[in-house]
Amino acid sequence: MEKITVKIINRSFNPLPGYATEGSSGMDLRAAIEAPVLLQPLQRTAVPTGLFIELPVGFEAQIRPRSGLALKQGITCLNSPGTIDADYRGEIKVILINLSDTVQEINPGDRIAQMIVQSVTQVEWQPALEINDTARGEGGFGHTGKS
Repeated sequence: MEKITVKIINRSFNPLPGYATEGSSGMDLRAAIEAPVLLQPLQRTAVPTGLFIELPVGFEAQIRPRSGLALKQGITCLNSPGTIDADYRGEIKVILINLSDTVQEINPGDRIAQMIVQSVTQVEWQPALEINDTARGEGGFGHTGKS
């Protein structure tokens, strides 16, 4: 498995993000808050992590929901996956929304999302008057049926 070195500043009391298992692709991000945050149904908020990173050019970090949080509490990430570009130097914050019908509580240190770092490719556009056709053609949403 490829590994890269990424500079990180941790201004929280939480441990650095890490991989829970050898095969994990995502690292848990934790809430860097001083007191519990109550999320009303359908309310959204940006939760700080206290983390600042310096990704190498050619990489991005994606912020994704935690499946257990979504299933058990109805809390998920908006703008998912959220993208952290290589030239961003601000604090990583996670936009959470409560999709349940009850108030949900986020506590200091709670695992609120996962972060995945991966390489990216930039596009160089080639203007054209036509593009090759395929068997799918212009088939869009739902064009392959229900099953």
